[in-house]
Amino acid sequence: MTPFIRILRDIVGQAQVLTHDDPATDLSAWEQDWRKRATGRALAVVRPGNTAEVAAVVRACVAEGVSLVPQGGNTGLVVGAVPDDSGTQVVLSLSRMTTVRAIDSDNLTITADAGCVLRSVQEAAERAGHLFPLSLAAEGSCTIGGNLATNAGGTQVVRYGNARDLCLGLEVVTAQGEIWNGLSGLRKDNTGYDLRDLFVGSEGTLGIITAATLKLYPLPAAQLTAWAAVPSLDAAVRLLALAHRQLGAGLTGFEVMGHFALSLVAKHFPQQRVPLWSEHPYCVLLENSDS
Repeated sequence: MTPFIRILRDIVGQAQVLTHDDPATDLSAWEQDWRKRATGRALAVVRPGNTAEVAAVVRACVAEGVSLVPQGGNTGLVVGAVPDDSGTQVVLSLSRMTTVRAIDSDNLTITADAGCVLRSVQEAAERAGHLFPLSLAAEGSCTIGGNLATNAGGTQVVRYGNARDLCLGLEVVTAQGEIWNGLSGLRKDNTGYDLRDLFVGSEGTLGIITAATLKLYPLPAAQLTAWAAVPSLDAAVRLLALAHRQLGAGLTGFEVMGHFALSLVAKHFPQQRVPLWSEHPYCVLLENSDS
């Protein structure tokens, strides 16, 4: 064991620093991207349990000149959350930081650790009688920290916006290993520089998001979904404009899917019925919600 690895284990615990020194340890879950098209080799995988440990790990890496790769659910498709093959980088996994810290039903906010899986945040909000509207295909495995670091969109952007629009405050460990606590739930805040917006979408280059305060909404009283075929993308845009005029704020989802994408669904999931796709170049999925 090198002195550096010993320092990391002193910070987060023996079992929370994984290395290739142990032949029985498989690091592929952290070193390989979701599509299994890129595989790196990490010096170590470190799994801190709280923000103070994240900060201490960052300071240790800065002192040793070791590069860090922050990682949430590792569901990305652009190889942005896995190490290179040099064997010199530390993967900092937030998988142990999964606490929903608070739900404020009066202010309609939820504060959660960055390692919380998106679906767990949705379910916590729903149990409290509220809606957290960020929704995407990987919601069962992607994490809130990753959603914010990449400014994820999802299926309800047309109504609720991207992850940036759903975020009121952040807790971040900076590149120097300092903790910036900006976990404000204040909605009407016109003071100073908006540091939160710098960190959202920065993909870990400016700091590591460790927690967030997010907006909640009332649960919809009713939802209606429609599936329509259109002859062109221009027609889809015109349909979107019509839906905005007719449905107003009730329009929560508008997803355009091309013929090729739908043909893959029909091919690989033959048990699923995909209406209209074979005769039309584009189909649109619309959702209307009434709260």
